Amino acid sequence: MSPLHGKHILLAMTGGIAGYKIAELTRLLVKGGATVQVMMTEGAEAFITAVTMQALSGRPVYTSPWDARPGNNMAHINLSREADVMLLAPASADAIAALAQGRADDLVSLTALARRIDECPLLVVPAMNREMWAHPATQRNVAQLTADGATVIGPASGDQACGEIGDGRMLEAQEIFDDLEAFLAPKSLRGKKLLITAGPTFEPIDPVRGITNHSSGKMGFAIARAAAEAGAEVTLVSGPVHLPTPRGVRRIDVQSAQQMFDAVLPMAAHQHAFIASAAVADWRPAQTHEHKLKKAEGGANLGGVAPTLAMTENPDILAAVAKLPQPPYCVGFAAESEKLAEHAEAKRRRKGIPLIVANLGPATFGRDDNALLLIDEQGQRELPRADKLSLARELIAELSKRL
Repeated sequence: MSPLHGKHILLAMTGGIAGYKIAELTRLLVKGGATVQVMMTEGAEAFITAVTMQALSGRPVYTSPWDARPGNNMAHINLSREADVMLLAPASADAIAALAQGRADDLVSLTALARRIDECPLLVVPAMNREMWAHPATQRNVAQLTADGATVIGPASGDQACGEIGDGRMLEAQEIFDDLEAFLAPKSLRGKKLLITAGPTFEPIDPVRGITNHSSGKMGFAIARAAAEAGAEVTLVSGPVHLPTPRGVRRIDVQSAQQMFDAVLPMAAHQHAFIASAAVADWRPAQTHEHKLKKAEGGANLGGVAPTLAMTENPDILAAVAKLPQPPYCVGFAAESEKLAEHAEAKRRRKGIPLIVANLGPATFGRDDNALLLIDEQGQRELPRADKLSLARELIAELSKRL
């Protein structure tokens, strides 16, 4: 379940072409289980209509501090008291200046000033031209906002509507959604350090070919995101995958099992937990050929001989971490094709770890959903099939109890 489920978001919009992204953000928030109350300044209405935002949020939109619909005629009080968080997006340079100076010129700035700071936190998502963002006045105002307790999200760097390129571009709707989820998630791992491995490894045969597996890395990346949401300091060591780095996560890219071992071992002793979700190759070619191995002319059917590959065992990353003098809490993964519980428990004992997470590899590789079996000394617990992020959040909640 998303941390947004059951939350009430006060979504405040000021003027900016980036307002079109807020339509998609509103859709995502509602789909995530939140209720959304939109308020707009006059400038915001110049870019996107209140009718559009009402249709997407399912609620009447407020645009004026003089709106007579509330019985007490105090929308700026009522709306802020109902909200779990106030999200200002897009936040123009003028809106940021107003908040930093404590002005109350319109409904948005008035509501931000009138909210109970401890009960309704303020998240600000800047959107403006790169020169406006870089101006010392804007930077002073942003620093003051942060000092006053607001959380500033972004901005990004890239193409801008004016044709220039640089900082000041508002984050995309999905990025804002992810950051809001992370902000609202319980911080059960605050102050903890987690080291996570993800994805496959690639063991080169020659400059062209290699040995790998079907792991997509999606489960490990979801765990890294869930851990960061829970407040942990997360380092993700990833094999070759095509996935974006979860926000707030430090990522180290590797290819081979040996490279993953070399990246993990120096850090492991300084972590509170190590989650080994990567599908690491057990074996690698004993020799990596300098040039591509060519097929004999005519092929094997005409007398050509296929090359023989001598293999050597890769280092066991999880077992090595578990044997450290002061090891972190170790969580292993077992991707099996049969006898799931039996093989996973045998692996847990062999590695000497307290918890192993088992799944059927052919049923999960590359998919967005999964089903997990948690096995420890006390027995087994099933996590029924769900999307991988939901399962990752359940796993992190379980780990939080154990830490």
